[in-house]
Amino acid sequence: MSTSAKRCYYETLEVERSADDSVLKSSFRKLAMKFHPDRNPGDDTSEIKFKEINEAYEVLKDKDKRAAYDRFGHAAFEQGGPGGGAGFGAGFASSFSDIFEDLFGMAGQRGRGGRERGADLRYNMEITLEEAFGGKTAQIEIPVSVTCEACSGIGAKAGTKPKTCSTCGGAGRVRQSQGFFTLERTCPGCQGRGQMIEDACPSCSGQGRVTRERNLSVNIPQGVEDGTRIRLAGEGEAGVRGGPPGDLYIFLSLAQHQFFQRDGADLHCRVPISMVTAALGGEFEVPTIDKNKAKVKVPAGTQSARRFRIASKGMPVLRSRQMGDMYVQVVVETPQNLTKKQQELLAEFEKLSSGNTQPESEGFFTKVKDFFGNRAN
Repeated sequence: MSTSAKRCYYETLEVERSADDSVLKSSFRKLAMKFHPDRNPGDDTSEIKFKEINEAYEVLKDKDKRAAYDRFGHAAFEQGGPGGGAGFGAGFASSFSDIFEDLFGMAGQRGRGGRERGADLRYNMEITLEEAFGGKTAQIEIPVSVTCEACSGIGAKAGTKPKTCSTCGGAGRVRQSQGFFTLERTCPGCQGRGQMIEDACPSCSGQGRVTRERNLSVNIPQGVEDGTRIRLAGEGEAGVRGGPPGDLYIFLSLAQHQFFQRDGADLHCRVPISMVTAALGGEFEVPTIDKNKAKVKVPAGTQSARRFRIASKGMPVLRSRQMGDMYVQVVVETPQNLTKKQQELLAEFEKLSSGNTQPESEGFFTKVKDFFGNRAN
């Protein structure tokens, strides 16, 4: 392709000229995966675009080559140009390796001999706020794959052994040439295990593992929060044909509490008090998460929504000796279902009230009166 016929490298990678290295790489990976010949078999246009994308990235990812291209354009890489030949040599191989795992990542998960790592497992557990406060040791029962005892995990019937795969020679991968490059794929014969089992173990059907119920003890530390994840290494599924086991992850969720709401290490609760207690003052007791009681003193003239702090009566901070606080918010309750006598007394109280008894409400309505008075003028 002549210099004049080539597309701008920045246009080829669909980036601006000011794009940094991370933007270049991200766009390259996306386009290379889109137009890769293996994903578009028989499509000559995709193969051409794939080559153009790699050529553009090979130049722009190199600081010196990019500077030369910005100054001289494609002429910088013609015969005798400052940049030499861009081509598809060792540089192309390094560019392609950036996306190889995205396209064929599964091939690398199996070791030789088919020793696949077992899958990780998830277990959801709900605990109470009290259990999160004090910690606990929980017993759980889960169905999990364990190593087959009949074949010791190799998957072959007793007295036999797996044989080396004739397709890949035990490598678990095969190579295939496509034009100017070579692809390495998972072996279709053994699915990447490198071995074939001709006479499978009847207990596990050649998998090397069977499903059993397992009882486990889980230590839940003090102070765990909603969404905390506990990892039990090696307690997941057994690996295929003797492979290492996966892990078990316990995901904790906290049940809603009838009294407390949690905010990190702090606890919050709302307590209704009478209008008389709020006006004259008083005290009341509230339960604490440690199953004790705490006294809250209410000063005279307390307004609704006022909060009182009780230090160190919240939740423990995970893996530390610190404690959160407890906050009590009072809500002044308006009397209901009043008797005639009570209504008369409240009406009398209203008549006797002056601006000092309810300064906030009286101040507000004074402002309202002034507001409408100014509008009338």
